[in-house]
Amino acid sequence: MKFSNLPLKDAEGAILAHSQTIDGKHYRKGQVLKTIDIDNIAKSGIEKIVVAKLESNDVSENDAARRIGIAVSGKNTRIGLSNTGRVNVFATTNGLINFDPKMINRINEIDEGITIATLNLHERVSIDQIVATIKIIPFSVTETKVNKTEILASKYTSLVKVSSFQNYKIALLQTELPGLQKKVIEKTSSVIGSKIIDLGSVISQDLICKHESDSIAECLKSVSEKDIDLILVVGASATTDRRDVIPSGIISGGGKIEHFGMPVDPGNLLVIGRLKSKPLLALPGSARSPKKGGNDIILERILANLPIGKKQIRSMGIGGLLKENSARPLPRAEAAPQRQKKEAMPVISKVAGIILAAGQSRRMGYRNKLLIEIEGKSMIRHAVDIMVNAGASPIIVVTGHESKEVRNELKDINAIFAHNPKYADGLSTSLNAGLDSVPSNCAAAIISLGDMPRLKSNHLIKLIDTFRADPGREICVPTWKGKRGNPVLWTRKYFGELKQISGDIGAKYHIEENSDSVFEVEMPDNGILIDVDSPEGLEQLNES
Repeated sequence: MKFSNLPLKDAEGAILAHSQTIDGKHYRKGQVLKTIDIDNIAKSGIEKIVVAKLESNDVSENDAARRIGIAVSGKNTRIGLSNTGRVNVFATTNGLINFDPKMINRINEIDEGITIATLNLHERVSIDQIVATIKIIPFSVTETKVNKTEILASKYTSLVKVSSFQNYKIALLQTELPGLQKKVIEKTSSVIGSKIIDLGSVISQDLICKHESDSIAECLKSVSEKDIDLILVVGASATTDRRDVIPSGIISGGGKIEHFGMPVDPGNLLVIGRLKSKPLLALPGSARSPKKGGNDIILERILANLPIGKKQIRSMGIGGLLKENSARPLPRAEAAPQRQKKEAMPVISKVAGIILAAGQSRRMGYRNKLLIEIEGKSMIRHAVDIMVNAGASPIIVVTGHESKEVRNELKDINAIFAHNPKYADGLSTSLNAGLDSVPSNCAAAIISLGDMPRLKSNHLIKLIDTFRADPGREICVPTWKGKRGNPVLWTRKYFGELKQISGDIGAKYHIEENSDSVFEVEMPDNGILIDVDSPEGLEQLNES
C-alpha cells in the first residue's frame, strides 16, 4: 500500500486518509474518491490530498477483517458486518467464551496491522453480546499476512467459541444446626435458586438435613438415586478439613472428594466431589450472598460442560481476588491487617451521628427547607439537637447547598462539618463525605436526614441502646407498625459497601441485601416516617 500526499489528479480511486469537510460537504476517512469527488474538491482550490492506494497484493481493511472474522469465529458465534476495518464476533447463546490464549497472541504477532481482542477467557456472555473484535489498523494488509492468519486459525475448528450453558436438574441440600434461623435457609435457597435460573438450569430438589455426617450421608444416598445432574451442599458450618462433617458425609454416602480448597476469595473453602457419576459441590458460606464468589465460577464451568479438575482450579489464582461481601464473619483485611495497630481497639459502644444536610431542597422552591423553623426551631437545628441529646458522638454535619447559612445556624454546636462540593451529584456523595469523617474509634454511625422534624432523641436512643446491648445487631432499622423508616444505625463493617453507592439513592438496597444482619427496632410513634420535601408537606405538618 502506498500512503502519500498526492496531487488531486492522481487521487481518483484512492482511499481518503483523513475525514474532512470541504465547502460544506463531508468526506469521511476511508472513502474511495470518485471522479465527482475529485472535481468538487478541486473547485475549493485544494491541489493535493493525503490518500492511500492499494497495490496488487493488498487486501482492503474491510475484506481483511471479514476474512479473519470468519476464520476465528467458531461454535455458537457469528460475525457482524465489516466496516472501518472492523468486524465483531457475537455470541449466539448464553454461556462462557472459550479460546486458546496462546493462539490469540500468535495472531496478534503476525502483523502490527492485524489485531484481535477478546473478553477474558471463560467470561460469562449472553446472546448477541460481542465476545471478540477484529480490527485492521491501516487501510489494508497484504494477502500474505491475511492468508497466514487464516491458516493459523484453521488449526482450530473453533478458535473463538461460546460453550453454552446446559439445562441441569440440580439438588440443593442445606444442613442446619440449632440456632440457625429459618430465614437464612430460605434466603440461601432464594439466592442460589435465582443464580441457577439465570444459568438456564433449575433446582428440582430443595432439601434440609442435620449438620451431621450420618444425616448428610443418608440424604445423599437418596439423592443419588434420583434424576439429578448436579448436587450442591451448603453447610450450617464451614468445612475446614477433608475429615470435617460434610466431606465425611459425602464419603459415607458413597461419594468421593476430588479437591478441597481453591485460590479464589471469597470461595476458598469449596469442596469438589462426585457422587457416583454426578458432580457434587459443597459450597462455602459466601454462596449465601448474591455477589459473585468462587463457587459461582465453578458452577458456571460445570453447566457449560468445561472440565474442572485440580489443574483448572489451581490456575484460578490470577484474578481470583474477588470483591468481598459485607456479610463475611471476618473480612480479609481484619483477618490479616497490613500492620499492627498502635491505637486502642475501637470502643464498641461509641456511635457517631451523621446528619445529611447538603441537599438543594428543589421541591421546596426557593427556600432551603433545613432553615425553615417549625415550632420555633429550624429543621437542621432540631436534627442536630436530638442527635446531641441521644449521646451520639461526634456529630458530623454534611453540608453542600448554602453551606455558609447552615453552618451559621449551628455556630454554637460542637460538630464536625464535612463539606460536600459534589452535593449536586446526589445523596450518595454526601453519604461518602459523612462516612469519611467518622473517627476510627467509632464502632457504628447513625445516618440521619436533616428534614425529619418529628424525629425525637428517644428514637435515636433506642437505636443506640439496641446496638450496645448486642453488637451483633449490625444494622439497626427503626420501624413503626412494621414499616421501616429513618435513621438507620450501621456498624463500621458496612462503611466500605455504603461508599460504593452512586447517584441520588440511599442505602435501601444494602439493607435488603444484608437482611440477615438487620435488627428491626419498633418505635412508639411514626416520627421515623415523616420528612418534609415540599410546601404541601410543610403545610400538612404545621396543621397536624
